[in-house]
Amino acid sequence: MVQRPPIPRLDRLAYGGDYNPEQWPAEVWAEDVALMRAAGVNLVSVGIFSWALLEPTPGEFDFGWLDEVLDLLHDGGIAVDLATPTAVPPAWLRRAHPDTRLVDRTGTVLGGGARQSFCPSSPAYAQAATRITEAVAARYAAHPALALWHVHNEYGGANALCYCAGSTQAFRDWLRERYGDDLAALNTAWGTSFWGQRYGDWAQIEAPTAAPTAVNPAQQLDFLRFSSDAHLANFRRERDILRRHTPEVPVTTNFMLANCKTLDYWRWADEVDVVANDHYLQAERADNAIELAMCADLTRSVAGGRPWLLMEHSTSAVNWQPRNIAKRPGELARNSLAHLARGAESVLFFQWRAARFGAEKFHSAMVPHGGTGTRIWREVVALGTEVLPRLDELRGTTVVADAAILWDWQSWWAVELEWRPSVDLDFRERVEACYERLWRDRLTVDFAHPETALDGYPLVVVPSLYLTTPAAAENLRRYVAGGGTLLVSYFSGIVDATDTVHPGAYPGALRDLLGLTVDEFLPLRAGETVTLDEGLTGDVWAEAVELAGAEAVLRYTDGPAAGGPAVTRHSYGAGTAWYVSTRLGAATLAPVMTQVYADAGIAPPAGVPDGVELVRRTGPAADYLIAINHSAADARVPLPAEPPGTGAELPGTGVELITGASCAGTVTVPAGQVRVVRRG
Repeated sequence: MVQRPPIPRLDRLAYGGDYNPEQWPAEVWAEDVALMRAAGVNLVSVGIFSWALLEPTPGEFDFGWLDEVLDLLHDGGIAVDLATPTAVPPAWLRRAHPDTRLVDRTGTVLGGGARQSFCPSSPAYAQAATRITEAVAARYAAHPALALWHVHNEYGGANALCYCAGSTQAFRDWLRERYGDDLAALNTAWGTSFWGQRYGDWAQIEAPTAAPTAVNPAQQLDFLRFSSDAHLANFRRERDILRRHTPEVPVTTNFMLANCKTLDYWRWADEVDVVANDHYLQAERADNAIELAMCADLTRSVAGGRPWLLMEHSTSAVNWQPRNIAKRPGELARNSLAHLARGAESVLFFQWRAARFGAEKFHSAMVPHGGTGTRIWREVVALGTEVLPRLDELRGTTVVADAAILWDWQSWWAVELEWRPSVDLDFRERVEACYERLWRDRLTVDFAHPETALDGYPLVVVPSLYLTTPAAAENLRRYVAGGGTLLVSYFSGIVDATDTVHPGAYPGALRDLLGLTVDEFLPLRAGETVTLDEGLTGDVWAEAVELAGAEAVLRYTDGPAAGGPAVTRHSYGAGTAWYVSTRLGAATLAPVMTQVYADAGIAPPAGVPDGVELVRRTGPAADYLIAINHSAADARVPLPAEPPGTGAELPGTGVELITGASCAGTVTVPAGQVRVVRRG
């Protein structure tokens, strides 16, 4: 099956980035277009931060400069991802409507001079955003350069939560809809009999602002849901305007998947025509290639396995991390192709030309301050003219996943609220440890919502699911009973969607599935460790586990749970459910996962050198093996036998697309480079 292209107008992989011509004199624009053509650029994002220029006074528009830019780009054969510029309201809006200003949890009114300095629930902002969106859509609906609409920029990035009076009233309205105008239902859901918090009137409810002690956790969870929905409502309003003017042009906005905690992107996924994501390498991390892969897999998963767009990443250093480490030679292409391997059908950067002023003037760009004589420019040109054109046949193919990891933004919110058993409970840490183990075993991962059908996966991993709805628990029971293999980590299955503890012993909603109970949580002191059988070491957490049908695979040999089960296995229906009751790092998980893989019938690829990442993509005409060498030495990577599993396999063969070389048995991947082998 060939997937529908994310940008139907383009007939190749998209290449380019954010273009901000308003930062440069008009005489530079023609030079920019010429350089874009030389670099193989075919798509640029325009107008993202241009509201104040397009509407210098309320209701008065100046499109002359943008007309000229779009005409130049079209004449140069470059398509446009045209933005609604609503991420940065003009100063005149703040002055005319002070109630649009953002208010933080302490009641401090935040100033302008930045981006996203507005309340997402402000009626005045909504009215102004509607007006500029209508004007842009009407002006450019028929422009031949238009290929994609780009709504706003990074929703929730700087203004995720607002606690102003307007937001508080909008929160009350949202609650009335959520609870069917039934205040008694809200009181029950929030457990307001605790600490005497019962509400007798909707007007008594406040946003969860700073308080003398911990604020009601159910109230905080609902405020986070409301806030995510407030941003989504803003997106829908602009999207619907654009669709009315150009129903044939896809509409998107740039997500920040994995790195934006405050938006529930599962709720956003079906609202965009194509999922787009921004990803910036965490430069100081030695394992940043793994975090990149995880974010790319999560993006593809939110997209439902369909092709997605890498809307922004960097050619080299960013400017906002504590230490902005420059990418080394070849890293620009390696990072780009790693996203491509995991389902992206674009390689787009922030930004085209490095800015000389403003907050991001030290952020890398496709055209650096040093211009076309720089290494970065040469690498940009090589990627766009020599590499990507040879990989266009990957368009429409599908990434092959070996396992699934559950990811739930609402559980992430809940587990990290105040007054949990340990400050060391960390959603991202658990997900990353489990993901790293599978990455190092060269297994490709899909992420899944806990209530999504899981039948197609031989293995599902649950790193952290503190908030487990009854529907999610039933989904996991059905999956395992049907023959699936499940691995669950500690402090999962504990509460429902209102942060109410499931009745009975821990782990509540998952107790019968796992075949055990937890008598007591045994969080560890800072720096304390526990030892398990076979010399394995855990930290942060332990539990007093009682078996109720499960068997102990590993036991604690010391610490507060000494002698008790640490890792368990439970046969349930036709499948198996594993439980890990302490924090094991990615390396320590290896011997556990070896047994879990055996239950799941998974055989990780053998003979692959350390530091090599493998991803498979498949299409109707061919399969593709993408090998990414993150090491400093050349690597010989074995090609899977043909046909696999028949007992009469022949050495794998294929054609390497970047070099055009034929391969038999193995493919050599030079240090720091990528090779893509077409098979079949």
